[in-house]
Amino acid sequence: MRKIYTYAKCDTCRKAVKFLRGKGVEFREIPIRETPPPVSELKAMLRAQGGELRKIFNTAGGDYKALGLSAKLPELSATEALQLLAGNGNLIKRPFVVGHGTHLVGFQEGEWLLVNW
Repeated sequence: MRKIYTYAKCDTCRKAVKFLRGKGVEFREIPIRETPPPVSELKAMLRAQGGELRKIFNTAGGDYKALGLSAKLPELSATEALQLLAGNGNLIKRPFVVGHGTHLVGFQEGEWLLVNW
């Protein structure tokens, strides 16, 4: 079953969940702040994003800014960055969808329409 990691107060996450329900897609919704994706799922997402760490970080988030990650991220190894993400769901761009060969981060309806749900 696909998993979608969301934050309840996030409009984009709500739109993504509504989209999936409208398509009749079966999924399990997981609160990203309380239960961040494990390193294995973060690695898979990173591969799907062409190895670009910045694409899986919530660069607009308060935690990202408070930690000064815009300056620190280029110096982090992938292992360090993934450990950081696995320990703090606020740092992960959301929604975050994995399962059945699907690896999507963020909600861009046009991109999601191309997926064979």
